[in-house]
Parts: sequence; C-alpha cells; structure tokens
Amino acid sequence: MFLDTSIPLASAWNTWSDKPGELTFLPLGVRIAPLLYSAKLARATPIRAPDEIRFGTHGLRGERIEFETLFAETRLAFRLDKPDPFVVRGGFETRQAGEWGLRYWVSLALCAEDGSRAEFDPQTGVAVVEVNFRFVAFAASDLPALVTGHQSFDALIEDFDRNGYFDKSTRASAAPLIALRFNLEMTPSLRYAAAVADTKELAVAKARAALAGKIEPAPALHTGRHAAALDAVRDVVGWNTVYDRLNRRPYTTASRIWGLGDAVWYNDQCFAALMAGLLDPALARRNFDVAMGSATPQGNIACLVNPKDAWVDRTQAPHGAFIAWMIYQRSRDRAFLADVFDALARNQLWWRENRDPDGRGLVSCGTSDVGDAMYRGTAFGARNETGMDNSPTHDEARYDPETRTLSTLDVGLNSALALDAEMLALIAAELGCDEAAERFAELAAQTRALVRTELWDEARGLFANRQRGGGFVRSVSPTSFFPLLCGAASEAQVERLLVHLEDPGMFGGRLPLPNVARDDPAYAEQIYWRGRIWPNVNWLVWQGLRRYRLDGPASNLAARSFELFQASWTSRRWCGENYDGDTGRIDERPGNDPFYTWGAMLPLIAVGEVMDINPFGGWELVNNGEPVRLGPIESPAGPVTVEVADGRLTLHGADGQPRFASSHIGRLSRIVLDSALVSVTVVEGGDIVFRLGEAASRRLAAVRLNGRPVDTRQEGGCHVADLKDVPAGARLDWHLSPAGAA
Repeated sequence: MFLDTSIPLASAWNTWSDKPGELTFLPLGVRIAPLLYSAKLARATPIRAPDEIRFGTHGLRGERIEFETLFAETRLAFRLDKPDPFVVRGGFETRQAGEWGLRYWVSLALCAEDGSRAEFDPQTGVAVVEVNFRFVAFAASDLPALVTGHQSFDALIEDFDRNGYFDKSTRASAAPLIALRFNLEMTPSLRYAAAVADTKELAVAKARAALAGKIEPAPALHTGRHAAALDAVRDVVGWNTVYDRLNRRPYTTASRIWGLGDAVWYNDQCFAALMAGLLDPALARRNFDVAMGSATPQGNIACLVNPKDAWVDRTQAPHGAFIAWMIYQRSRDRAFLADVFDALARNQLWWRENRDPDGRGLVSCGTSDVGDAMYRGTAFGARNETGMDNSPTHDEARYDPETRTLSTLDVGLNSALALDAEMLALIAAELGCDEAAERFAELAAQTRALVRTELWDEARGLFANRQRGGGFVRSVSPTSFFPLLCGAASEAQVERLLVHLEDPGMFGGRLPLPNVARDDPAYAEQIYWRGRIWPNVNWLVWQGLRRYRLDGPASNLAARSFELFQASWTSRRWCGENYDGDTGRIDERPGNDPFYTWGAMLPLIAVGEVMDINPFGGWELVNNGEPVRLGPIESPAGPVTVEVADGRLTLHGADGQPRFASSHIGRLSRIVLDSALVSVTVVEGGDIVFRLGEAASRRLAAVRLNGRPVDTRQEGGCHVADLKDVPAGARLDWHLSPAGAA
C-alpha cells in the first residue's frame, strides 16, 4: 500500500505520486486528486506533465504548492498550503476558458490506498474516509453538481471518456473512490480542504474551518541580484521529491516525468542531496542515503539501479565524497559523515583496483564481469562510467575485452578521482581516522600530479583524454577544465585554459558551456552529450574556477548560466536536463527531459554567487554592491538570511536579528559563527567596516586581525571596527565570552 508512518509529520501531506496534482497523506495512504474533463475533446485527464501543467511554487515539505493546468485551452490556477500538519487546504480559479464552462468539469476524487470506502454526506457536502481508526474529511466551499462512486481513479477517467459530462449512471454516496464533480459555469473557482482527526466529527469540523482561511503566496526566497535563483532550486527539488513505492522511501527523483522509482543514478542522486541541503538537511540526508544504497559487494556504487535492471558492473564518476563533504560543511552532522564514509572509501579504492590495467595511477572507464545488466561488456557500457555516454571524447576509444576497459584515460574521470580522494582525506580526518586520512591525501596528491603531467596537451594548451599507449584524442569537452576542480593545474596551465574558456570558437560565446568545443564536427549534431549544455558540468567548472580564485570568470559563467536557465524557466517553468548550445532551447529535439532535477544546478550557481559553502573557501558571502536578499537558507549556524542594501552586507539569524554586517565590497570566506567566535577572512583586502550583532556585542571579549588586537567603537548597542588597508586574506576574529558571563 502507498503509506509510510515513518515520514516526518511536516511532510505527510505532499505530491508524492506520479500524478503531479494529487495530494497524499502518506501515513494513511489517503489521496485527493483532481481530474479535468473537456467536452470539446471528449476526454478526461489526470493532468499529465509536462504539457498539461505549469509547475509553480513547491515547498520541500509541501508547505505551499502552486501550479497551473492547461487542458483543451482552459487554464486553471491551483494553490495549496498546510495550516497545520494534519490539514491541507487548496483552491482553483479559472484563468482562461477554452469552452463553455458547463461542459468543462473539475472533479476532486477522495480515496484510500487500502480500499476503504469513502462516504459523501449530501446535507453537509463533506466526504469522509476512515483508515486505521482515523478519519479524513474533505470539504469544499460549494456543493458539487454531482457526486459519483468508482472502484479506482482509472475507472473515473473511463467513466468520463465513455459517458461524457452529462451522465448520472455512476452517482453514489459511498464507494472506494468518491468524486466530487464541479463544472466551471456553476463553479469558476473553488476552495477546498481536507483534515485528519481521530473522530469523524472532529475531522469534518477541522476541514470546514480550514475553508475560511486565506492561502497566501509563498514569500520569495531570493530577490535582487540573481533574483528567484534559490526559489527555482526549491521548486524543482520540491516537485521532483516523490515516494518510491517499490523501496518504500521518499526521495528526490531525477525527474518525476520519467516515472516514480524508475531510476537511481549515483551522481544525480548526490546532486539532488546537495540542492535539498540548502533548505532541508533531513531531505539531503535521505537523498544521499538513497545514493549509498546502490553500493555493491564488489566495492563500487552502481551506476544505475531501477526496478528492471541494476548496472552493478559499472559506476559513475566519483563525485560522492565532494558532495558529502559540502553537505557536512553546511549541516555539521558528523553522524552523516560516519554513515557514508565506508561506502565512499570502498568506491574510491575499487576504481584503482579495477580500472587501472597498467598500474600507472590513472584510470579508464570500464564494465566488470558481474551482474547481468544491459550493455555489460560493451564499449557503450564502459562509457556510462563518465556519465557522458555519447560524448565525442569517446569516439576514438576502443573497448578491450581482456581488461574490460576503454583504451583512453579520461581527464574528467581522473580529476574527479583525485578530488574524491582529497575529500575522503578530509572526511577521515574529521572522523579521527588518521591513517585513512593520510592514505587518501597521498592518493589525491599522486593523481593530481599525474593529471597535471600526463593529461596536459602542450601543443593545444589544454587537458584532454589520451590513449593509454600514446596520443591525445581530438575532441575535447568542458572536462578539460576539471583539473581546476581537483587542484591539478599549474599557474601556466590555468592561463592557457582561460583562453579556451573565453574563445567563442571553443567554449566561449553567449551560452555556456557546450559539451564539446564549438569547432568540433560533432557540435552541430546537438544530440545529448554531442554539443548540448549540461547544468551539472557548468556547476563543476564553476567550482573549479572558484577553487583557483578566478572569481571574474566564475561570476561571468554564473551570470550566463542563470540567463540560460531563466529563458525557459520564466516562460514555461521548464528546467532542462540539457540545453541546445546555440538556441538554449530544451525541447527542439525529442528525448530531452524538461523538468530534470540537476537542471536546477544552473540557479544553484547563481545562489553560490551570493552565499556558498565549499571545501575551498568554507562558508562564503559575496557583496558586489548590488542589492540582494537571500534566505532563509541553511548554514553551519542554522537558517540564515543574507541581505545587501546600500552597499552593506548583513547576515541575519533565524530570529531575524543581525549577526554581523560588513561594508566590504568583495568576498568574505571561512566564516565561523558560533557561541564563542565570529570570524571572517577578507579575500580581496581593502578598507572594511565590520559591525557585530547586538546580542554578540554584549559578550565581546576581544577582537583580533591576523592575531593582533583591534580597537572597536560602540554604536547603537553594537561593536564596530573601522579597518583601513586590510591585506588580502586577512582573518578577523571576534572572540565572545560564554553566555551569561559577567
């Protein structure tokens, strides 16, 4: 049955199923689903994505949900919220009529997963279903024009499709599914509510009381510079968070349009966890646990697991430890690190033991002789390990059935492997596993050095894939910049790389970053990894640029990536799996998913240009002088809000009170905000006025800049430091006495 009593109460009512408009109270398996019928088309729809729905706001716990439907040229706007965890209320209104409203019907169906009969009271207009000794009541602001009973939702659709809107043959007051039918002539708008209680009378009373409440629009999470970027991340993750019935777990799927439980891709799931962590640490952990659930007895984490197949013979590029460390940096949950470390460590060592046939310290893609997966033992199966299945960078690779690997050394893969080892060293050190930390740090250093020397093509001035026995392959992709991500590039190499990044014949131009150079013959194909733009790749390159403090190119990439995203998001609320390298379109060719979770990594970059938490600069805030308000967003100090107004950056805590403010134009990094210390590193240097929040000012014990005492003045109950000619990289520490100390 479709129920789970372990779900957090705040998430219990949510859009868990494959019907995007359907609400389910997961602990009881009770569903409320809209169905639309058009006489003009003579058919009904459960509201199919993406053509019949425009995805709007969606809180990660379903606290606010908005969407529009477009069916038979009639447009309806739905809005829902939860005044308390056991109550959901909603409503719709007609925005555009495509036919006479009398012939356009909106049905609201109530049913229970266990088949319990729902009952409708014509006197009160309330439907009730009892499940596991609890009652769920559903009420509407108007009486329905007709109430019908059916065995299932599919039977309701069949009834409309067979008999049309003007038929009473299925009228009923009790059935496994009760449908309250409204037409738009009599009911152009409607309010409705459902409530869960332990008596029928109380459930009915709560549902009817909820009808009187007004549903307010969701407050904006992000205004000003890169406005609505964080809102977009929330909405994409919110809509794509569903319930996997097969494995009985909630998680953020790669795309709800693909179908629930269809696939768990290792990297997709890790990226979903990262984005969820900006707003909901518990969902971040659930998503990462799903990724770790694909770990195999051999040591690798399976590339793909779905109900029909398990690609245990291969994995994907190892980005898991990188993501895990960033989730930890934001949440400070050491138990999370302890739980995931073993699977991540085994995966790193598996790469080195199974994909390095020459013992040279660099790896190739492959497919092991285990399992019975599709494409096992083929060149295509091996290419899956990069995630870039049909990339032209693989065109010259040959599959060797003896070593079960491709003949090429992949620069993106080896850069990811080096970064993974580096992050595992950090995780191991945090957990007190000193020997493991030392071992992984050595592996990271060795792989970085090999990437720097063996995968650098001096003639072209870039990193590239090469044959294990010789020369470099012709085609290059943005993975040529991945050595920045793992710290492998020298200063001279960085200088030459930036030329290619900006060259419009290579990776420059209005829309960044095509997944093969624009001057490559494969670019014109614009099929999947042959020329199209991939959000996860842009994000990884952006992180690499920022590791090297190439903040100008990084900000430029962020702005252009967000512009690319906004074109489809503002017009259609689409979030692409990938984008055309020339037009930026998502849907000009079939097979490109228009609401894919990792598409939100484009606005994620824009969020990071205001606040980011990463292994290279720690917790970072950016003030470029432009107004912005971002948050609440999770941080090591809990939910915070970042605001820049009149050139001053202020960090607010969950209570809305300022924690500190700074006039510095530039980046503050390595921020620490706890009960004993407020600390920032001034990245660019210059003059700075730093204002400590009032509550912390009352406990101020000492202020030091690079270890030297600093004088402060008091202003409005706050301590303020006026600092001149602060050197780049200087650290400012505000030491606090214990709370309650004299």
